[in-house]
Amino acid sequence: MPVLASHRKPRTRVRSTTPAVGFTTAALASVTLLSTQSATAAPTEPKPSVEEVQKKVDDLYRQAGSATQQYNKAKTASAQQRSRVDSLLEAAAKRADKLNETRRELGHYAAAQYRGGAIAPTATFFLADDPQAYFDQDQLMARMTAQQQKAVGDFRTQQNEAAAKRVEATKSLETLTESQATLRSSKQQVQNKLAEARTLLSKLTAEEKARLAELERKKEAEAERKAEELARQQAAAAKAKAEADRAAEEEASAGEADSGTGTGSGTGSDSGYASKADKVLSFARAQIGKPYVWGATGPSSYDCSGLTQAAWKAAGVDLPRTTWDQVKVGTRVATADLQPGDLVFFYDDISHVGIYKGDGMMIHAPKPGANVREESIYSMPIYGSVRPA
Repeated sequence: MPVLASHRKPRTRVRSTTPAVGFTTAALASVTLLSTQSATAAPTEPKPSVEEVQKKVDDLYRQAGSATQQYNKAKTASAQQRSRVDSLLEAAAKRADKLNETRRELGHYAAAQYRGGAIAPTATFFLADDPQAYFDQDQLMARMTAQQQKAVGDFRTQQNEAAAKRVEATKSLETLTESQATLRSSKQQVQNKLAEARTLLSKLTAEEKARLAELERKKEAEAERKAEELARQQAAAAKAKAEADRAAEEEASAGEADSGTGTGSGTGSDSGYASKADKVLSFARAQIGKPYVWGATGPSSYDCSGLTQAAWKAAGVDLPRTTWDQVKVGTRVATADLQPGDLVFFYDDISHVGIYKGDGMMIHAPKPGANVREESIYSMPIYGSVRPA
């Protein structure tokens, strides 16, 4: 039988394009995604100008100064609280010793009565917890001498006092813990502000740094110009006052010659302040060139209020630690009436202070990275001034 030919249609091989299509789709999706991201991405912020950097850095230093005063305040409070806690713990220990001494005295009385048969052997057990209840029994109180009864009363009083001191010491320890937490927080704030300022300055190019230095020079020149103007005004006012005083003295002398009497002039207060101010400025000048270190009170470095405190201490006047407290000491004076030795405070938050030396100039510890120096009082916005003594 002849072999029949197959009627099946041969398969036509078709090249698959699936991989190519898949690759093209993925590529298009990537391009679309990148295009979408580029379109929706936030625009890059423009680099701040040198003027903006200067303003930002100055503000950061001011904020660091304010945080430094908070640190100084917390440090002072912490030291005072630590001293109080130590005192309370010592007082509590002394009361405990006295309490134990009285307890032993009561024990001697109880033992004596027990030997005399007046107290049951088991009664002495109560002495450890409440001697008052132990001795309050009528039959026992009747047998006790006045001295023994007084000892019981003293024990009760001392017991209450010791308990009260323990409670007070515990509360003081809690306050100390809070002060120390504030101290740590303030320290971190200062460090953060200074680090931010350093970062801003480090990003400046050499050209920008030169531009910043030029801006600082212009700022200093303007401050010095204002200081010179104040010096001229103060000199004119001093001259007018001297002439008025001389005229008054001549008039008084003429009256004394006619009447044959004499009077003294009252300048003791002014001369006393001038003497103290001389000591203050002598000390301050000796610190010029020493570095500013926040929280420092000398002798090798200072922050602003640490310098003013140390300088006035050299004149025998104790000032508080912070600018916020120093501004409350003494008498407020107008800028036009400033005298050498007066304290000048700056910024609305009163975060900086300097010692007026005359002619519109001051001696102060400026900021981190700078040394104690003489500078115009107009280098910063003036808050107000005080005469400490």
